[in-house]
Amino acid sequence: MRMSIILLFVLILFSCNDMNNTGKPESSNVNTIDIKAELASIEKTRQTFMKAVKESDGETVGKMVTKDVKTISPGSSDWSEMYKISKNQGPFPYDSINMFPKETIIASDSIAYDFGVSHVYYTNSEGKVVELKDNFLAILKKGKDGIWRLHREVASSNVTE
Repeated sequence: MRMSIILLFVLILFSCNDMNNTGKPESSNVNTIDIKAELASIEKTRQTFMKAVKESDGETVGKMVTKDVKTISPGSSDWSEMYKISKNQGPFPYDSINMFPKETIIASDSIAYDFGVSHVYYTNSEGKVVELKDNFLAILKKGKDGIWRLHREVASSNVTE
């Protein structure tokens, strides 16, 4: 009995080893992700999203997010005011947005994250355009159609430029 437990442990140990005989991790997608192309594709998604927000094109905005998108907006009083009075409703109630990514990491062939600063603009109740800033951390998912989409976002009004 003791020998079979030891043998089972050794088999498990070897089966969990994901190293090949070169000492490097085995992976079916090592060096197959074209980082430059994926970053360009993410930038295209970002530009499409910003344009759609500016044009109040809710249909396109909806195509730039996953079906189960979740966002957490900055919770400061100026952001709360915008959400209260904005003519656009939903998770993106502003008139326009400019996104300035500081770091975009391709984690796999279907997951990436984007960290940066956004400047959003909305028209307040007096008709004046108001600028708000936030830091964002977004998780992006690549769809089967090859398009990167916003999947999760957390934003903070404590901005570090």
